[in-house]
Amino acid sequence: MGADWNIMISGCAIRSAVSHSIASYMEWTLIGIITDSTCDIPDELVAQYGIVVIPHIIIWGNDQYRDRIDMQPEAFYQRLAVDPQRPTSSQADFFAFQTAYELAASQGANEVIILTVSSAMSGAYQMAQNAAKMVEIPVHVVDSKGPTMSLGWQVLAAARARDSGADVNSILTRVDQVRNKLTQIVCLDTLEYLQKGGRIGEAAKWVGGILHVKPIVSINHQTGRVEPVGLARTHKSAVEMMYNNFFDLLKGGKNLRVAILHGNLEEKAEELAERIRTMYNPIELLVNITGPVLGMNTGPGALALCGYAED
Repeated sequence: MGADWNIMISGCAIRSAVSHSIASYMEWTLIGIITDSTCDIPDELVAQYGIVVIPHIIIWGNDQYRDRIDMQPEAFYQRLAVDPQRPTSSQADFFAFQTAYELAASQGANEVIILTVSSAMSGAYQMAQNAAKMVEIPVHVVDSKGPTMSLGWQVLAAARARDSGADVNSILTRVDQVRNKLTQIVCLDTLEYLQKGGRIGEAAKWVGGILHVKPIVSINHQTGRVEPVGLARTHKSAVEMMYNNFFDLLKGGKNLRVAILHGNLEEKAEELAERIRTMYNPIELLVNITGPVLGMNTGPGALALCGYAED
């Protein structure tokens, strides 16, 4: 994300967004679960588990939008395809994190666990840590070491462990266990957006040497950075490479939890979902569109697989 930490949006707007998330969970538990808007968790699961999602900021020309609130993914990709001006982003500011913690406390939480997008990709983790020092209840800040559902699966694991009665230490242990099992492979229609977004990591070795190819990259969940996997000539062969690499890395594990993320390619994502259901019968299979803040780095036409094996 951009380095414009001083870009602020209305405190009332942030408070309203966070309050709405909290209000959707009618009976707040003693441990609040908070994350940021790069998590790409489907809305129905956010509501089901009372997860508070702090929006990052999309900056497009002179306008600013809260990720997935003022600008929805479908509208974002439509504009991205025709607007010659490229958007940038800024992580949620200090006040947004502090507000989320204070509102959680006001709703009855006596501790908070917040999970953020990889610290190698954003300053959100550091911002969350700084804000944690300003509230009276304990706040446990977790670097997910990944974006999108790499973050999302860890958030869901935390919420599910909490709702099963786990204490904070047990929840944090469960999150670590999930992170260590995670695999995320992404096939991109172009390297252009990743390069311009500054999130290219070790895939930078491809820059200047590829034309009309589809890059496949992975997320290293130890470093939190993007790593190159391979190159394909066509979209079809890129999807195959992604698919084969993903399931090879899962090494025949059982009880799979798999997420398919897409850059406004719903039909292709659903086709992939049906294939996975038939071949692997995962215990959980989610399909969601990648949000604007991440989408500006992956671009339209991207597909990703992210998940892990419980056993």
